[in-house]
Amino acid sequence: MNAGDAERPALPATSWAVLGLLSFGEELSGYDLKKWSDGSLRFFYWSPSFSQIYGELKRLENVGYVSSRMVAQETGNRDKRVYVITDEGMAAVRHWAREAPVEPPVLKHGVMLRLWLGHLLEADRMREVLGRHREYAEAMRQRAEVDVETARAEEAWAYPSLVLKWSERFYTAERDLADAMLADLDEMDGRRG
Repeated sequence: MNAGDAERPALPATSWAVLGLLSFGEELSGYDLKKWSDGSLRFFYWSPSFSQIYGELKRLENVGYVSSRMVAQETGNRDKRVYVITDEGMAAVRHWAREAPVEPPVLKHGVMLRLWLGHLLEADRMREVLGRHREYAEAMRQRAEVDVETARAEEAWAYPSLVLKWSERFYTAERDLADAMLADLDEMDGRRG
């Protein structure tokens, strides 16, 4: 660790995610950041709420990693605040991406928790839970597929496009795992019957 690292504030992962969105060099509003996070982060991390985004922007501005300005709206609506990453913010997020320990993923799979408690549920209820999860996974897969194509159009989004492709594969696997679990339930029922 060099002397400059000790002076960097400890920030939560959400701060780094918001700063990372700004690292692509565009001046963005909180609304834009939410839209971008919904189109990328939510597939593999999670998408922060508007209040979390605005809270992180305030924190990032307080430490000098972003700056903001008010922009008049063309439609007559109230002015909006837009944010841009500072040189110090770019250096900090670059350092974080390169040097911070990578946390292992934490899997909190509500569907599997429900099935784990299958002895407390009716078979039809378990099938319903798996069926809804399958539909969700397929919808996310389709959305990721569309967002991959959108991201590919932007040269600066080469790596986010790569992660979106991973997301598409992940949700394909989730869909296929739900199908396999439904088949497993049928097999269990067959053995019991």
